[in-house]
Amino acid sequence: MGEEPIRVAVVHDWLVTQGGAEKVLRQIVELFPEADIYTLVDFLDEKQREEILLGKKATPSFIQYLPLAKKYFRNYLPLFPKAIESFDLSQYDLIISSSWAFAKGVKKTKNQKHICYCHTPIRYAWDLYEEYVQPLHPLKKWLVIPTLAYIRKWDRESAKNVDLFIANSTCVAQRIQKHYTRDATILHPPVDCNKFRPRLEKEDFYLTLSRLVPYKKTRFIVEAFNEMPQRKLVVIGEGEELTYLKKIAKNNVEILGFQPDSVVVKYMQKAKAFVYAAKEDFGIVMAEALSSATPVIAFGECGARDIVCNGCGVLFAKQKREAIMQAVEQFEKMSFSNKRLIEYALQFDQKIFKEKLLRIINENI
Repeated sequence: MGEEPIRVAVVHDWLVTQGGAEKVLRQIVELFPEADIYTLVDFLDEKQREEILLGKKATPSFIQYLPLAKKYFRNYLPLFPKAIESFDLSQYDLIISSSWAFAKGVKKTKNQKHICYCHTPIRYAWDLYEEYVQPLHPLKKWLVIPTLAYIRKWDRESAKNVDLFIANSTCVAQRIQKHYTRDATILHPPVDCNKFRPRLEKEDFYLTLSRLVPYKKTRFIVEAFNEMPQRKLVVIGEGEELTYLKKIAKNNVEILGFQPDSVVVKYMQKAKAFVYAAKEDFGIVMAEALSSATPVIAFGECGARDIVCNGCGVLFAKQKREAIMQAVEQFEKMSFSNKRLIEYALQFDQKIFKEKLLRIINENI
């Protein structure tokens, strides 16, 4: 008789929307379709559930059932460590956590293996602590500071339950080493390269795509193109800065707001370059641009360093409009090979991601 299949539990921080972390989760679920899924809260609609979990149900923690949790579950932050530790996963051979916050803190036995795909250590407890705490009202600070001190202590201690860390970028691997004093294997997130494969002719416009929130720095891109009336910019995304960006945008800047995937893909394929000013842990949208044979002009920190190679685009050193303007002018003097861009982007393809992840897991169980 052959060996029994291993029993796998997959743990994800929370399931409320569809983002980059959920693209990773989807690939894990495809690799282990029989796995059981655990999460702090699960408020996906049926369409999202099909796209992320292939229709599977997840087991939520007690946070799911607390008052007003669907809208305000983040207010229960001090309870998250206890909630994630409340899962009894002792029946499984392998635990795979997809974690940017608390999922990696699940309890395990000495006979189990726990492999954590770490999108980042908890940013507001570590590297973004000052940015998060500084603007708060004094009364709220009085509550938040001791809470984050507790979470940092728990976060560092719970990292000891992880047998292997996988980081989504060099930048995140460095954070894992800094905060947990642990090494990490680097495996970049998956891209559906076939979805973005270029099928349309390039047109004379630049594209930026992101949530329109302050840390994405989209306003600097708009301000830069306001100063370059001969260059056209298309902005796709929604968020709190949408109204402000529409107000300041000049005639050469088109703000489209939210657009469905089919429209996003067309614009990505037709753009002459993709412009991105955020400091991202990875920044999967930049890899999607390269898959579209669209060069990338990006802020040269963190994930962009892993994605934008020589011959794939231009990196700028400061999140300022002047730096973006200089990068665009530099780009205009360069030429790019569509074939090279597409071939380079294939290293991020979801098929390659699954092959590498499975190999890493098999080598460590």
